[in-house]
Amino acid sequence: MAAVKSHLTKQEEVLLLRLLGSKHISLLYKGSVHGFNINTFHYICNLQGPTVVVAYNASGYIFGGFTAQSYSSSGAYLNDEKAFLFRLKGKENGSSPLKIPVKTAQQAVYDNSEHGPYFGAGSLVLLSENKAAVATNPDVASYTFQAEDLHGNDLVLTECEVYRVEDVGDIMEMPWRKVGWTPGEREKLMDEIRSYKPYLSTVPEFRVLILGPIGAGKSSFFNSVNSTFRGYVTNQAIAGSDSTSVTMQYRTYQVKNGRDGKPLPIVFCDTMGLEEKQGAGLEIEEVPNILKGHVPDRYQFNPSSIIHPNAPGYIRNPTLKDQIHCVAFVIDGSKVEILPENLAAKLREIRRKANLLGVPQLVLLTKVDEICSCLENDISYVYKSKPVEKQMQLTAERLGIPLSQIVPVKNYSSELDIKFEVDILILVAVRQMLRLAESFLDNVPFDYSSELELYK
Repeated sequence: MAAVKSHLTKQEEVLLLRLLGSKHISLLYKGSVHGFNINTFHYICNLQGPTVVVAYNASGYIFGGFTAQSYSSSGAYLNDEKAFLFRLKGKENGSSPLKIPVKTAQQAVYDNSEHGPYFGAGSLVLLSENKAAVATNPDVASYTFQAEDLHGNDLVLTECEVYRVEDVGDIMEMPWRKVGWTPGEREKLMDEIRSYKPYLSTVPEFRVLILGPIGAGKSSFFNSVNSTFRGYVTNQAIAGSDSTSVTMQYRTYQVKNGRDGKPLPIVFCDTMGLEEKQGAGLEIEEVPNILKGHVPDRYQFNPSSIIHPNAPGYIRNPTLKDQIHCVAFVIDGSKVEILPENLAAKLREIRRKANLLGVPQLVLLTKVDEICSCLENDISYVYKSKPVEKQMQLTAERLGIPLSQIVPVKNYSSELDIKFEVDILILVAVRQMLRLAESFLDNVPFDYSSELELYK
C-alpha cells in the first residue's frame, strides 16, 4: 500500500483539503491498482470513518463526493448533513472548485454492498457495474447540480481514488475565544456601544466602510445591527441575492438606539459589491476616494470610471470626520475555500490601499451557521466549532490579515424575531469596529492638529 501514490497534484490536494476543512487525507483505494471492483472497494473502505472519493475522466474533470459517515455495507441510506459533491477541475483544465452540499440529509449516501460510492438517490454513482464508469441523475432531490458542471457528461473514468479524511470532528470541549452567552451579556454590550464617545470633539461618530463580494451580506449586516438596537428584525438597506451588486449607490446609514432613540456613535458606509471580473462591481481605484472622504452620500457608482472632482457633491476638502475610520470586509464564511483568486487579490489590494492611509480593517465572516450544521440550532457553539475556526484561519491566510481581526457573525435573514445569541455576535463585531476606529485616531498625523480638541 505504501507504494500506491495519489493521482492528485499538490495544488489539487490543497484545494481538496480546503473543501473538506481537513488538514490530512490518507489514500485507501485506487482503481488502477486495486481494480475497479465494488467488492474490493467495500473490503478496503468499509469502517474507515469519513471518506472522500475522487474521480478523474479523460475530459480533465476531477470530481467526487464526501461523506462523514462510515461505509459498512448496511443496505440502508446514511443520514449525513455534512455530505457534499464537488469538482476540483472543469473543462478549462484549470482549478475551478465547485461544492454542492446535500439537500436531503436522510438520503445523503446509499451504503449497499452491491454498489460502489453512491451519493443520494442516484445523484452520483461511481464504479457503476464494476467498471471505471459513472452513473448520474442530477434531477433527484438529494443534490442540486447540472451534470455538465460536475463532470462534463463524460461518464468514463480514467482513475478513481478513495481517501480517509482525518480530523473532522466538529466541536471542541473548550471555546478558543471566550464570550458570554446570556441576555445580560447582550445588554452589557449594548450599553457599552450606546455610551461610547470618540475622544475627539471633531469626530462625533466613527465611519465604517463595509466592503465585500456580492452576496456576502454587506447590507444585511447593517440591517442586522439596526435590528438588534430596534428590538425587532428590520430591513432599511436594500439587501438580497443577485448575480450583480444589489447596492448601486454609496450610502451612509446611522443606527439609532431604538426607533426614536439617539444615533449611535457609528455610521455604516455601504458600497457596490466586489466582483471577480474587471470592469464589474466596485472599481478598486474608487476605494481611496471613499477612504479619504471625497464621495458623498447617494453617489451613483459607475463601474467603468471613478468619481472626479467635478462630479456633483464631490467633497473637495474632507475633514477628519468625513473620512473612513475603519474598513469591514464582509466574507461569506461558507465559501472561503472557493473564493476566486482574482477576487481574493482585489481584497488584498484594497487592504494595501487602506494600510497606506492608516485605516484599520476587520473581517466579518458571515453565514457561519452554514459552515457548521451544529450552529443552526445553537449559534453559541461558534467558538467551539472546528469548521468555523478553520474557515477563519483560511481567511487569515488568503487575505493576509491577523486572526485577531476576524470575527464570525450571523446576519438576520429568515428570522422574524431577534435572538440574543445572534445579537451578541453582531454586538461583539460592532464593539471591535469602534476599538479599531479609535486606533485610527491614535495615528492621526499632526497635520490635523488644528482640528483636534480632546473632550474635557
